[in-house]
Amino acid sequence: MHGRPRRPAKPEDEEAASAKAAKLRDLQAQVLHNHHARTYTKEAIGLSFKLLEINPEAYTAWNYRKLAFQHNVKELSDPEAIKSAVDDELRVVEVALRQNPKSYGAWYHRKWLLSQKLAPMDFKREFGLLDKLLKVDARNFHGWNYRRFLARFMGVPDEDELKYTMDKISDNFSNYSAWHNRSILLSNLLIQQNKGFESKQKIFSEEFELVTQALFTDPSDQSGWFYHLWLLAQTSSPDNPQLIASWPSSAAKLTSSLIKEKDEQHTLSSIWSRAVPIVLYFNEPVKGLNQSSVNLKSDLEFDKDIQWRPLTMADSGYSNCWATYLQITNECSSLQEYSVEVSLPCSDDIVSRSGSNYSCPVHFTFNIELISNNTAQGLDLFDKPVAWNCSESFPSHGNRDPIPFDLLKITSALVEQDTNWHFERLSEEIDLFRELPDDNSNFGKLTLARLLLACAAIKSRGRSLTERKGYCEEALGLFTDLIHLDPSHKQYYEDERSLVLMDKLTCDMETFMKHCSVQVQPNSAPLNHVQLCRLSLTRIGFAERLLWVQKLDLSRNSLRSVEGLEALQHLAFLNISNNQISSFTALEPLTKIISLKVLDLSFNKIGAHSIDTTRYICSSPFSHKIESSEAFEEYQKVNINVEEYWDAILFFRSLKLAQLDIKGNAVASKENFRTLVMTLIHCLKWFDGEDVN
Repeated sequence: MHGRPRRPAKPEDEEAASAKAAKLRDLQAQVLHNHHARTYTKEAIGLSFKLLEINPEAYTAWNYRKLAFQHNVKELSDPEAIKSAVDDELRVVEVALRQNPKSYGAWYHRKWLLSQKLAPMDFKREFGLLDKLLKVDARNFHGWNYRRFLARFMGVPDEDELKYTMDKISDNFSNYSAWHNRSILLSNLLIQQNKGFESKQKIFSEEFELVTQALFTDPSDQSGWFYHLWLLAQTSSPDNPQLIASWPSSAAKLTSSLIKEKDEQHTLSSIWSRAVPIVLYFNEPVKGLNQSSVNLKSDLEFDKDIQWRPLTMADSGYSNCWATYLQITNECSSLQEYSVEVSLPCSDDIVSRSGSNYSCPVHFTFNIELISNNTAQGLDLFDKPVAWNCSESFPSHGNRDPIPFDLLKITSALVEQDTNWHFERLSEEIDLFRELPDDNSNFGKLTLARLLLACAAIKSRGRSLTERKGYCEEALGLFTDLIHLDPSHKQYYEDERSLVLMDKLTCDMETFMKHCSVQVQPNSAPLNHVQLCRLSLTRIGFAERLLWVQKLDLSRNSLRSVEGLEALQHLAFLNISNNQISSFTALEPLTKIISLKVLDLSFNKIGAHSIDTTRYICSSPFSHKIESSEAFEEYQKVNINVEEYWDAILFFRSLKLAQLDIKGNAVASKENFRTLVMTLIHCLKWFDGEDVN
């Protein structure tokens, strides 16, 4: 490990290791016994010290010492005695850190002790110990994390800590932890607008110059490249979250049928029902969407208990995409049209992960046309299975134009005033990196590609589409080179290439319309159809530009997941056949699309792997969730093999499909799988091209 050669163990080494393991097991047993018995005597605590001296990663021993410390310190009233008890615990931590300087339990215990504030602390000594540790290992991120904790605890100005990171970087450009700490400190200083940090342009210009020196000094070192990536993200992204797309879009006109739905009936109303989705898509993950932060106003009658829910969960409730559903309660006997107004004022509720508030107010209106069409009630939209034709070439504009493309870009008027500076700064960086020796540097090519895409993103705000396409073309070439130069990261480069290709295909009306059409079929309203076949896509990007799509063909690509499609709440027909989907877990985003009726999964790789670790990304029978447990018990009663099919159960029970194709997957040939699907999807009418009846 880490370049150290393996040597065959000697007999005496094996004997010593065996004796150490026996001693460790004995100590663990005694500490666990004392922990369960709540024995906090001096002898018992001493045993926990012996255990931690050998194995600092014994988390139970640290927890035991916390409880013992809290129990015993209650009996002390003399401040000197309390200080002595605290010092004893700190010394235990120091002994453990000598054994393992990267022990999570030891560092956490030390922070916990200081947080109790039971005795005056010698912070000068704490910083001195840290300096010694960072001289031995300047990149020890535990030490840097503890330094940030101490700085906050003592109220050390961020400016002073920033100077410290500069000293460490000057000592060694390869100090990744110092670069990382610098990014955290600069973010805080710029948000707080501290003296000398009012100008983002000035600060980032200086930082670009600093990191460029590091990169040109040693292009093979990763630390500077990662910091440059952070700078690039700060320079190319708006300071505050912005709404970049919505569905329905501004001035859109929807048609909604008032036919009451029945589970077994597949009429027009079972796709366009009384529940009208509203989707809001932001440029970065946000949280805080609710009835007060998003205002809805309409003469339409709908359930006023509006609940916004995240569709693409990032972490801690943050998501790029949020949706709600207007449950229409109107009754009418003839065609009527209603308007719906959506307003997002500046809000302290809507906040990004960086802590920035939403400050770009948006107001748009769309119309809903309600139809009470009794004649449509008898029409069966799925009297025949839906057929897909990937070889079909679309006319340049289809039978009629789909949703006006410009209406999807509702934030074009919100371009920041300093966009010119951003573009000029990034252009300088591009020219600089093009001067790097062409020695097939992976980091150089990757950074250049990212710079080009950042410039392309800025150009999209100004609608300079010709220049944007040029940047995308060059970036595609760089990612293609990287796929061949660095095969160990091939999947990552393929995903990045797919995002660039999706951007290029969907960034303007003329290019995108080559892949779009409007299909008009008997017994069906017109469908906005997009076909993106045979493009070698491994990942779906720019879903915010596809919110209006009702029929989507992504067949014959190399998709490994469908993440992003959950934003398409208008989608009714989806073809992802002949891809690289290997599990039902990878399809989980589709369970959030309430309008989905036709799904083609044929000729993927679901069930092909005997050990599929991706299954355990989603909830399982072992998650102990009450709702999941009850569902699995229900299916066991009808002799469904829950242990084998639990991931399929969680996927299919959330869908209301009329047509499913799954042939060509290994799972489709398994015993009772067809019965499982039929049991889970009660409304299914066509299964692998056959009428289920």
